[in-house]
Amino acid sequence: MTSFNSEPVSIKRNSHLVFDFLADFHNFEKLMPSQVTDWRSDGDSCSFNIQNMATLAMRYEQKVPFSHIKIISEGKSPFSFDLQCFIEPSTVESCIVNLQLNASLNPMLKMMVSKPLSNFINILAHKLQEVCETTLPESGVNDVL
Repeated sequence: MTSFNSEPVSIKRNSHLVFDFLADFHNFEKLMPSQVTDWRSDGDSCSFNIQNMATLAMRYEQKVPFSHIKIISEGKSPFSFDLQCFIEPSTVESCIVNLQLNASLNPMLKMMVSKPLSNFINILAHKLQEVCETTLPESGVNDVL
């Protein structure tokens, strides 16, 4: 298994809001780069096409409220993978998110996709920060209590 870790991003929204955003695949479309097309989701699973590469499908496997989400590949993917979202409160009104993509890659595929997957996971993390801070309501002590 090869792991790709995002740069940690600090999001000025509480962990509950960020978790709720990530816990619904309808929101993930907002995080995808322009190379992603044919997005389909039902809230608990999704599928999409990465331009000139492959069609991927994913579903939630585990949701630990406000701290961790594990998403796994499903269907005919060129490789099996999981995407893990780690959410850690840093203050009452902000959190730090780390994304980790773990993929079963043969040596040849690993050579070809390591850089694109590394870039992809960082794009997701930074897009998550941007979207959460501009579209989610501001955090406040009363939101958590």
